[in-house]
Order: sequence, then structure tokens, then C-alpha cells
Amino acid sequence: MNVTVESTGALERRMRVEVPIESIESEVSSRLKSVGKTARIKGFRPGKVPPRVVRQKYGKAVREEVLGEIMQKSYTDAVVQENLKPAGGPKIETEGENDKTFTYVATFEVLPEVVLKDLDKIKVEKPDVQIGDEDLDDMMLSLRRQRAEWKEVERKAKDADRVIVDFVGTLDGEEFQGGSGTEIPVVLGQGQMLPDFEKGLRGMAAGEEKSIKVKFPKDYPAEELAGQKADFAITMHTVTEEVLPELNDEFAEAFNVTEGGLEQFKNDVRENMEREAKQKVDGDIREQVMNGLIDKNPIDVPQALVHEEMHAMQHEAMQRMGIEDHDQAPPMENFKEAAGKRVRLGLLLRQVITENNITVGEDDLKARVEDMCAGYENSEEMVKMYMSNPQVMQQIEPMVVEQKAVDWLLENGKSKAKKVSFKDYMNPPAS
Repeated sequence: MNVTVESTGALERRMRVEVPIESIESEVSSRLKSVGKTARIKGFRPGKVPPRVVRQKYGKAVREEVLGEIMQKSYTDAVVQENLKPAGGPKIETEGENDKTFTYVATFEVLPEVVLKDLDKIKVEKPDVQIGDEDLDDMMLSLRRQRAEWKEVERKAKDADRVIVDFVGTLDGEEFQGGSGTEIPVVLGQGQMLPDFEKGLRGMAAGEEKSIKVKFPKDYPAEELAGQKADFAITMHTVTEEVLPELNDEFAEAFNVTEGGLEQFKNDVRENMEREAKQKVDGDIREQVMNGLIDKNPIDVPQALVHEEMHAMQHEAMQRMGIEDHDQAPPMENFKEAAGKRVRLGLLLRQVITENNITVGEDDLKARVEDMCAGYENSEEMVKMYMSNPQVMQQIEPMVVEQKAVDWLLENGKSKAKKVSFKDYMNPPAS
């Protein structure tokens, strides 16, 4: 077998393979002999068909089969011989044959040679989330509001009240689509309606009717209303105010805290806040490390792998959206940039893992599973269930290896802590 390789791009290779014709013909003849032993051809007894007749009837199909197998095997052997690392399947084109050789050309992409650099220059800002008493109080208030009741009041509506209204909107005296509603609940001050509309509701009492003007913003989704002023006739049916449950042991029991009362419930809530903050911090740090790794190590990526990743991301999107018809799926091109980043990151992390002999043991896997199950009431049972399921653990192991690589990069890069409040970190103000 004679092999020549030509670089036709940064990662594209054109490999020309010459296979001795003798080996092909020998294999074809051998298989035709086997076929002849069992071939059933009219006019001949089984096993007595002349080789010439067997070749005439089956020769073409057998030769095509042999050529396919020989190209597959010789391609694999040639790749190993030339120390190439294909990034995807090849495109095969046959050049033909003569008395001595059969020749084909395989075009494919190879994995890039990854030489890591400047890993010690990756900068990471580690959020140090401070959970104060005010943060806990805010969370308890939020939980109380989840179980709040609404009580009718005989007064004018104000912020935080929930009102029930009918309204009819007109533009130049004509009602417009979507401009009317019956018994619509609105909590004032939450931005459920346009500012002018909510402003008009404030100060109204139950049973009152009123006409107001509402200006639609210029970027309003409905083009026919964008930037327009509309008239609204409003009827207010009820005004209700929020009544919060008392913060006591009974309230704690409503959240399945049967021992320790309110104090235990507060401890549980704080622990949950700490867990949520940690998860977000870990995600933020991971993203910073990944972006730093990519920025410091630009590499070409095989388009074959990018296309595979685009297809996988499209499939993931279809599952999330509950789409089964591929014609309704988001276009593949939508995922090109993200897919390219995933592939680039995967190649770089693989090199980090290889160069630093990063491996995981059972303790690493168990720690990850325990972390995943920490929020469940029956966390110990969940851990045992995961750990005893080989298929689940096969999915978790790559995640743990990757996280250890991120941890290694973090330890060997430049990091600094930044104190931030729980409120600002978990619910950053809109820019």
C-alpha cells in the first residue's frame, strides 16, 4: 500500500491511497469460490456451477463489496501509518485502477495540534456572596407572599394593591385588537401594565368608572400601536390588599418543618440560600475560566465537529421546546457560534486533562452526587440510587473530570475575591 498526504487547508488533508490490485483480485476470487459452493443457478446442480458462470452472475457485486471493505480497512491503516487524527468521516473518491494498483482519494479534517499557553495568566474574579440578616428577612417576606391572602378594602387603590378591572381601548374612536379585557387582575406597582395605564388605576375605588389616555412606547411589539396615544374606558370592580401570614411555628409547618419550629425553618432557608448562591458562583467561575482558556489559546476547529455539535444542539432545543417535527426546528445556523465555542473548549480541556493526568476516583464521583442531591429531603437514598446506577455514573464521570480540569486552571491562574451582597448577586439590577 502506497500513501501520500497533502495539506489542502489548516486542518483539511487529502490522502491518496494505492492498493495492490493483486490483493483485490485474490479476495474477489476467494469469495466467488465460496459463493459457487452454494449458488443456485438454473441448469446447474448446487456446487457444480462453473467458475466462469459464477463470476459472470456475481462478480460485479462481490467486487464492489470487496472494494468497499478494502477501502475502509486501508483507510484506517493509512491513517495510523501517517499518524493522522481524523476529526470526522472522510469523503472518498475513486481514481480508478490499472494492472498494478487501485487508487482512491480520501479527504478529511484532522484534529488540531493543541499547544497550551498562558494558563497562568487566566484571570478570574471570585464572587464572595455575603448573606446578611436583611437578605434572610427579604426571603422570608417572599415566602410569606407566596401564601398571602387578598382582602377587599373600601378605599382608593394604591401600590401593592390588587385590583379587578374591565377596560376598553380605542384608537381614533375605534376599538383595536387586544385593547379590551374583562375582570382582569392587576397588582399595582409590578409593571404588569403600561405606566400610563397603572397611573390611571391608582386612586380609583371599587365601583368607579374612568377614562384615561395611555401612550404606547415607540418600541411596542404591535406596530400599529407603537408611539400612539389610545383612550381607555375603565371600570374598577374591587380593590384588595395583601394580608401576609404570621411568621411563626405554624407558618414553618406549612413548609413541612415539623421539628424546631420557626428557627429551624429560618436555618433551612438560609442553607438553601447559601446552596443557591454557591451554585451560581460555581457557574460564574467556571464560565470565566472557560472564556479565559479560549482567549489565551485560539485554535482552528474542524468544521465536521462543529456541524455535529450544531446538530446535537438543535436536537436539544427541539426536546426543550417539545418539537418532534424536524421542519419546525430552529435553523441549524442559529447554533453555529455556540457550537464552535463548545468544540474549541472541548479540545482545549481535553489537552489540559491529558497533560496534567487529571483523573477521578470514587470519592470524587460520590462528592459530586452528594452535591447534586443536597436539596432533596431523602438525599441519602438519592445518593445510593445514583451511585448504584452504572449508566447514570457514566454520564456524571465526564462532568466531574471536566470540573477537576476547571479547578486545576483556577488554582494555576490568577484569581481574586470580590464581596457582593446576596440580593445584588442573585438579582442584579437591570442595566
